[in-house]
Amino acid sequence: MNIHKIAVIAGDGIGPEVIDEGIKVLKEVARLDGGFDFEFTYFPWGCEYYKETGRMMAEDGMQQLEKFDAIFLGAVGAPGVPDHISLWDLLLIIRKGFDQYVNLRPVKLIKGAPCPLKDVKQEDVDMLFIRENSEGEYAGSGSWLYKGKPNEVVIQDGVFSRHGCERIIRYAYETAKVQNKTLTSISKGNALNYSMVFWDQIFAEVGKEYPEVETHSYLVDAASMFMIKDPKRFEVVVTSNLFGDILTDLGAAIAGGMGLAAGANLNPERKFPSMFEPIHGSAPDIAGLGKANPLATVWSASQMLDFFGYANWGAKLIECIEEVLVEEKVLTPDLGGTSTTSEVGDEIIKKLTELS
Repeated sequence: MNIHKIAVIAGDGIGPEVIDEGIKVLKEVARLDGGFDFEFTYFPWGCEYYKETGRMMAEDGMQQLEKFDAIFLGAVGAPGVPDHISLWDLLLIIRKGFDQYVNLRPVKLIKGAPCPLKDVKQEDVDMLFIRENSEGEYAGSGSWLYKGKPNEVVIQDGVFSRHGCERIIRYAYETAKVQNKTLTSISKGNALNYSMVFWDQIFAEVGKEYPEVETHSYLVDAASMFMIKDPKRFEVVVTSNLFGDILTDLGAAIAGGMGLAAGANLNPERKFPSMFEPIHGSAPDIAGLGKANPLATVWSASQMLDFFGYANWGAKLIECIEEVLVEEKVLTPDLGGTSTTSEVGDEIIKKLTELS
């Protein structure tokens, strides 16, 4: 039997509540299948850990995590801890240290999910964003000069390497080829006359290896407009770190909200563990009240199952989410219901059992 070792970083706010439901669902999948299982190890890292120790994770945290097959993350962030600390000292350390250069974020309007767009059908919103996740605008390169003086200057660099751009763009082409879908590159080459011109050039170069893939290219401002006015034109999308971060939150808004938004941070070569997470925040205002929506965490569990080669179970979890949304009987307050976080998790398990 395959035993998948999972490092659990529940994190802050609603993180522990939603991650509990994700783990509960994964355990049930393993029980129903019988051919694999999960071994979960918990790590108390996050903002509360930072308040106690001055660190977001243990000093040897990366060495501890390296032996796992995957990382399951809840949410990070708390009042009193600056966002750049919680991001750079935990999430980005893991993403960069484990070379999780592919960020996969589905923007898919599933059955029963609310959509604020007028006259948009379910099949019109079905995108897969492939975001460069290791460099670009989030490389952490820059300078802060003359602090506190009238001539204070801040420089934030974007780092775009040929290696980094080629591998994410090639991953996107391969994905579009396998799925028989179009591929759209989103950049800003008219204004960012070095980084994005370079990106566009590499997109065209790699494209010569994939003549069978239909491609499109949009400036990021035009792409933002078209995501609202004509979302069906997007299928597989590849873009830079910053643009991907922003556009996928826009995508979440048109595909059911942040309570249904999941993300996977992948090291495709599997030299290091990949990380799976709901992309919503820690929502400290509702933490501990049982109001948090766990469906994004269940969706990220589905992504984990896909990554481990259990695509049939991944698809079943999405089907369970759809049934819960369509029935509208067991939903958290953000989706107009009165059910608790754990009740929604229990309903997913009930649907899963019925489907199996």
